[in-house]
Amino acid sequence: MENQTAPKKRIFSAIKPTGSFTLGNYIGALKNWVNLQEEYDSLFAIADLHAITIRIDPAKLRAQTLQSYAILSAIGLDPEKSILFIQSHVHEHAELAWILNCYSQFGEMTRMTQFKDKSAKHADNINLGLFAYPSLMAADILLYNADLVPIGADQKQHLELTRTIAQRFNGLYSETFTMPEGFIPKVGARIMSLQNPLEKMGKSDSNENAYIKILDKPEDILRKFKRAVTDSDAKVFYGEGKEGINNLMSIYSSVTGLSFEQIERDFDGKGYGDFKVAVAEAVIEELRPVREKYDMLINDKAYLESLYKAGAEKATYIARKTLSKVKRKVGFIS
Repeated sequence: MENQTAPKKRIFSAIKPTGSFTLGNYIGALKNWVNLQEEYDSLFAIADLHAITIRIDPAKLRAQTLQSYAILSAIGLDPEKSILFIQSHVHEHAELAWILNCYSQFGEMTRMTQFKDKSAKHADNINLGLFAYPSLMAADILLYNADLVPIGADQKQHLELTRTIAQRFNGLYSETFTMPEGFIPKVGARIMSLQNPLEKMGKSDSNENAYIKILDKPEDILRKFKRAVTDSDAKVFYGEGKEGINNLMSIYSSVTGLSFEQIERDFDGKGYGDFKVAVAEAVIEELRPVREKYDMLINDKAYLESLYKAGAEKATYIARKTLSKVKRKVGFIS
């Protein structure tokens, strides 16, 4: 008998094209996506449907969606190994989201902490999309029968809701959806702000010195790291109360592969100034090939279009089969 290898587990993840992707996005999620495509049947999406829960200029959204797609291609997502697509190009997402709305309870939605947080931030625009977007997120995942979903701590609640909806639907209509599990990366999962290391590095931070953008110029990366908040010890070691240095060590470790112990040995007797420059130089070299590939892609619109159209076709092929099954089960005439 021939040896038959087990099918790869399927993994799905998406990122909104709002703001510029940061070093935190890169280390915490995107770099990991590149590794995941080697091991899993991988689908990755630019979540532009999710982006319009807040008011955004249409031209800006189009530009940022293209930029986001180019960056994800530039970091190493390979169309031969994974499917990378723009969410709105696969209409099955919106269609399944409406069906799942009807299997999501109002009380469940009101308990979503992100809705409360975002409502507070956008008090002048508390729209229905902002309230219901967890069911769109559930549709994103369940449409592809994903086994695994890379998530941060702030998305655990949404994944639990997705599982609840899937379980409810499966219970009513027999097994339809795969029950997804959370996948939390072990290394580099949380990169903090360079100006307030108690907060996560975010692309919406009002202080541009708080975050490194993937597309930042080398001189800007160096300047921002030199201004990074540290402490008065002036000794490079990982410890309690040293959040600024701990964060810089996490960044350095993530891009060089060195352990904290090795970093401490390498910088024994050296000050924070030397360490900040070393971190900056390591990050600059890590991001250099990404910036170079991005520049090539963003200036070749025809090639970029061929990539995202091919990605949408592949995603649609999978999504259509799931949606057809769901529509039949709820009673729609095919």
